Amino acid sequence: MNRQLLCCGDAASPDTWSSTPFFLLQAGLETGLLQGGLALQPERFRRRRRLWNLAQLLRTGRPGGFQYSRPFTTAVIAPARLDPTQPLQLLSHFPLLPPQPWPSHWQVAFYIDATTRQVFDEYGGGLRIAPSFQRRVLERERLAYRQAGAVICMAQWAADSVMADYGIDPARVHVVPGGANLDETLLNACPDPVSLPPPSPQAPLRLGFLGKEWQRKGGPFLLEVAEALQQQGIPTVVRAIGVDPSGLPQHPLLNPLGFINKQVDTARFVTELRSWHFGTLFSKAEAAPRSNLECLRLGVPVLAHAVGGIASTLPDSGCGQLFAAHPRPEQVAAWIAARLTPYQSYLVWRAALAPRCQEFSWATAVKQLARILD
Repeated sequence: MNRQLLCCGDAASPDTWSSTPFFLLQAGLETGLLQGGLALQPERFRRRRRLWNLAQLLRTGRPGGFQYSRPFTTAVIAPARLDPTQPLQLLSHFPLLPPQPWPSHWQVAFYIDATTRQVFDEYGGGLRIAPSFQRRVLERERLAYRQAGAVICMAQWAADSVMADYGIDPARVHVVPGGANLDETLLNACPDPVSLPPPSPQAPLRLGFLGKEWQRKGGPFLLEVAEALQQQGIPTVVRAIGVDPSGLPQHPLLNPLGFINKQVDTARFVTELRSWHFGTLFSKAEAAPRSNLECLRLGVPVLAHAVGGIASTLPDSGCGQLFAAHPRPEQVAAWIAARLTPYQSYLVWRAALAPRCQEFSWATAVKQLARILD
């Protein structure tokens, strides 16, 4: 067997796609599910992208979409020199790679966080792309799913789109949420978690925010929740990782921590997350967030709302609380206050999550993928 991981970039680099291919590849190599990952270089086509987008602007009035074009997908995979006459298995994160149709000797499965239709419509990715070109892209994607052996999604949200929007047989569509993008070896060397004290002015309740996009991922709403908790007499702060502090508001309840490199400063990252009473994700749009899985892998319960693929990262009430989309901040604050009362009950509930941490690892996800692919 020769199964390679494929994405729109270097699958072996932690800098590609929030490091998701990197961690999947490491776990896949260890178990034998994967034998390697292709190193594509989409950045080499920046000049061609500008020219192509300019042509689209002149032709359609919409200056975008090069990454979905057949010239791009054909060119970006060419340096991999894949032999069309030899058997090959590919697990692809990008619905348009390899370009369809591919040789009959190849077996291709997809592992996606969202369909392209969802990227166009839910994330606004289609705003800069001509409708006629969008339709051609979606048709190529449909044909790719039809030729593939399996379409594996990181959330039920994406699986529903594969079946409803592309007409793919449900028997060939699967859901595997994936794992936390954390180095297990480095994680094992981190200090053991400590018990959190009840919220007080000296040690306030910690609500954690993890991500680069403060607005999209619900940062302003989270501050409103913190304010509502303060009004109930529960000292609260929001701890924000990943956002450039210069782009954050000045707020007395906000503690900006900037970027923490998980690979270089693992102990600091892990200690910080474990100090949170709750991780949070109140996104406007979200496919398959790793931040929730990273919190759960570290034994930290998560508060989020049911947008996009978020629900698939919180399997049950032992992992936190999933609110109906766009709740009022007072509603979330009331739930938190009840969960903290009595505080010993919160600690027992939280402690029950810790033994489940391996559920949220890439090692577990790879076992699930193997059952589908093998």
